[in-house]
Amino acid sequence: MLCEDPQVTSANPSPAPSDGSGPRSRPGVGRAVAVLVLVGLAALIPLLGPSAALRGTGEAAAPGTAGIALLRTMMFAALCVPLGELFANRLARSVPGAPPAMPRSWAPHAAAAGFVAALGLASVVSTGNLVPHSPADLDVGGLYASRDGKLALLEVNAFAVAGLCALSRRPATQVWPLTAVVVAEALRAHPTTEHGPLLGSGLTLVHLTCASLWTGGLLYVLRTLRGWGAREAGAALLGLYARLAAVLLGAITATGVWSSLRRMPSDTVLQQLTETAYGRALLAKVILVAAVAVLALWARIRLRRAPDPLTACSPARAEVVALGVVVALSGLLTALPVPIRW
Repeated sequence: MLCEDPQVTSANPSPAPSDGSGPRSRPGVGRAVAVLVLVGLAALIPLLGPSAALRGTGEAAAPGTAGIALLRTMMFAALCVPLGELFANRLARSVPGAPPAMPRSWAPHAAAAGFVAALGLASVVSTGNLVPHSPADLDVGGLYASRDGKLALLEVNAFAVAGLCALSRRPATQVWPLTAVVVAEALRAHPTTEHGPLLGSGLTLVHLTCASLWTGGLLYVLRTLRGWGAREAGAALLGLYARLAAVLLGAITATGVWSSLRRMPSDTVLQQLTETAYGRALLAKVILVAAVAVLALWARIRLRRAPDPLTACSPARAEVVALGVVVALSGLLTALPVPIRW
């Protein structure tokens, strides 16, 4: 098996002799625990990040900033998983001699998480962007009266439809409701009162799409390599993803820089990166993305020059973890006050 523990490579493993010390722990349990720990640590970023980013800036946090940041992180992750699966599945089908075995889809679970997150965000919008304390505070009918409310309802319904599509015989159809979520999120991030809202929405649309394909695609590629027994096919899939990931990184960098300069003019960028909450979170994200780029380059060098190309899986796994933190920082950014154009 590729990128797998050597204990599971044998088709008929012989039972290990018992030494009376009790049953041995399965490798899968350790991975599950590690994933839960990483998810918990990533959740601390949107929950604790607002207070740390706002400290000493003189800016006031909106009500429920930590909760909103966590919900948006869940939504972004729920986009990355299914879009990445569709992207990586398409790549795998184009690999000559690729084994038919593919990992089980996480798309239904992602759609459920996205639905819960979108529902929570819609409840906040229904109360006038205040945290609801009881069902009586909700004004569901009022969602139809505002632009933000309609976009929030669109995201809720889109995740519900995406979940049904993921469970159907044509899971590829979930790309349409997921696209609707990306469009709605791009429009929400740039209200009509903003200067050049269509340009801003277009930049966010490209940025969010490429980031979802990059993050979710790498996760599914690594999961696929674990189940394939053909080393040549695995190296070919990882190499194909690496080439396209370089293009995605270029698009993410270009749209991210352009969007940042629209909100922080070039002559104030350095000052706002350290003196505003948005700038501090953005600086942390930039540093982390740079580290991710280094890990991606390291994996590509191993893929080309190492005697065993699949040793590139090690830096690729670290890249996935770092990208998960980037997703959490992106959720935090959406909840912080937008910097003033000085």
